[in-house]
Amino acid sequence: MAKLKINKGFSYRTKIIFISVSSAICILSLIISDIIAKELSKKEINQVNLWSIAMSKLGDRPHRNYAYELEEMVNIIINENNSIPAIVTDDNMVVQDYINIPDKIANNPKLMTKMIYKMADKNAPLVIDQNNGFSFSKLYVFYGNTNIITLLRFFPVISLLIILIFFSLSYITYNSSRRDEQNKVWIGMAKETAHQLGTPTTSLLGWLEYLKTQDIDPIVIEEMNKDVERLLTVVDRFSKIGSKTVLGPLNITEVTSNTVKYYLHRIPKKVKLTFESKYDLPLISNANDVLFGWVIENLLRNAVDAVQGEGSINVTAYCDKKWVYVDVADTGKGISQSNVDKIFKPGFTTKSRGWGLGLSLSYRIIAEYHKGHIFVANSMIDKGTTIRVMVHRI
Repeated sequence: MAKLKINKGFSYRTKIIFISVSSAICILSLIISDIIAKELSKKEINQVNLWSIAMSKLGDRPHRNYAYELEEMVNIIINENNSIPAIVTDDNMVVQDYINIPDKIANNPKLMTKMIYKMADKNAPLVIDQNNGFSFSKLYVFYGNTNIITLLRFFPVISLLIILIFFSLSYITYNSSRRDEQNKVWIGMAKETAHQLGTPTTSLLGWLEYLKTQDIDPIVIEEMNKDVERLLTVVDRFSKIGSKTVLGPLNITEVTSNTVKYYLHRIPKKVKLTFESKYDLPLISNANDVLFGWVIENLLRNAVDAVQGEGSINVTAYCDKKWVYVDVADTGKGISQSNVDKIFKPGFTTKSRGWGLGLSLSYRIIAEYHKGHIFVANSMIDKGTTIRVMVHRI
């Protein structure tokens, strides 16, 4: 028998390789950007040093023939600094000069002082010794970093974020395509199941007609007929998977009551099954009768399994202004708190047999097709469980 291969997504080895490569890229980016930032920082410091020396020379008054040439050279050095922000102050922190500082800061003494302290936190100020021929004084050059160094220091973080975003988008896209592929497989299996069940079910209808002509208890014939009709309903359910769901006004009370009645004669004798509607009027919702009945049937089947051959199952229908509710309460083994959030996930089951698809299908039918809610209203170990279905009332 051929085995069905199911793609399980990224393998453990693939994940490890991807994480390792991503980490290597980030570390390499960090190292390279740090080296470049340090080299540029050294270059900027040298440039500021030259600038500060040039500033000090402007303060000198050399009595040499090449004073003009020196001043020209100094001006060239000063003008070459067109990117590094710098502020010159005296001993009293009074601003003497500045370069590459925005006008809105330069024209505001408070902002300039704040900028000076900010620069001092990043880089130690340079000291200029000035000699004007009559006295000596000191000036202090506070400077910051250019935008390119700031960008280089954040480059590894930006690279990491880009890699994470790329990985997240790839993962989401891959999972989405994988879910679509799995959905197509399940839809195909469901339709094939409906097709395979259709032929023997039709044949059973013919045999029932034959049995009616024989000397057989009519009650037996009637119960067999109900079972065949149930099979036809199952075929209809599977054939509807993947097709557009048609919703219309549905009497929730009637559908629920009929499902309970069908199960009354098909459960253990020591299990008591009851149905109660708290309102005499029909509880109407915009729903699909086949799919909604499937949900109630799944809940009843799980409740029967939970009571383990002895106990009670109470089904109650009621409503408020907005919602129609159906509660299926049993006196079974209950659900642990750790499993309450898992029971509607595909494949989860605490039974020794079964695929764990009944409740997940029920969740999908109610939540996706009917835009309602299905959840565990309450549960206690060895006391029982109540599962509540909510659909919009009309």
